[in-house]
Amino acid sequence: MIIDIHTHSFPDKIAKRAVASLQEKSGTKIFTDGTVGGLMARDERVGIDLSVVLPVATAARQVEHINDSALRENELHFTKGEEPKGILSLGCMHPEYETPERELKRIKEEGLLGIKLHPVYQGVDIDSLPFLKILDLCAELDLIVITHAGWDIGFPGGAQALPSKIRTALRTVDPEGKTLRFVAAHMGGWKIWDEVAENLLDTGAYLDTAISSGHLYPIEEETFPADEKPLMGPEAFLSLIRTFGADRILFGSDNPWTDAAETLRFLNHLPLTDVEKKKIFGENAKALLRL
Repeated sequence: MIIDIHTHSFPDKIAKRAVASLQEKSGTKIFTDGTVGGLMARDERVGIDLSVVLPVATAARQVEHINDSALRENELHFTKGEEPKGILSLGCMHPEYETPERELKRIKEEGLLGIKLHPVYQGVDIDSLPFLKILDLCAELDLIVITHAGWDIGFPGGAQALPSKIRTALRTVDPEGKTLRFVAAHMGGWKIWDEVAENLLDTGAYLDTAISSGHLYPIEEETFPADEKPLMGPEAFLSLIRTFGADRILFGSDNPWTDAAETLRFLNHLPLTDVEKKKIFGENAKALLRL
């Protein structure tokens, strides 16, 4: 089965506005309309069995509303079983939310499997005290944490989630790398992949493949310089997989910002065994999510 561990969608009434705003910041094309319906149509077209939606709270006041929406979406669009299908949303948390212990306990009890953090969007270093508290609580509650890692094209210079900062956070909260189920998105550090292994290899963190291979698609050619378009090529990508091992790599697309079919083709053309591909495409994610 194929599980996309890293997607985004927005409520229908705000999707067009939200996607337009993010598209303007990043200067990159979109490949779906940003709605749940658009994501489900993409999955059917591409052959993806389950997509995990990662909502981001850009303000503390949004946290409870987003988590409530995630719970409702899961009731509507997720089918649990031997071969789980549909759309599965995680929850969110913000470093300025006043009572994270209460909200994280609530969403755990109500069935959410984890949270998405985006230190760059949220404007706070991941190794700061507010995030350390959140990570510690997630380890205690056995909630998955998926975080943006590296630079972000929409926020030039935002250094809040560099691999070195993620390492500090994980070493502080989970020194042995055994209690926190943690995913560093974008192969551990978007556009600074040469720093990923030295910082994250011994932490136990998973890496997801979201928007890391091939190249970016600008809205217009002049949107950003030509040297900003390339991402990782096959050799560099394979090197990270070999360094971390296929057991720690998760397929992710970052819908709607990439063409999932293109990412799948890229991964399929790497010289990996069928067993390794099965792990990356779905088995690792299924185990991580405990489905």
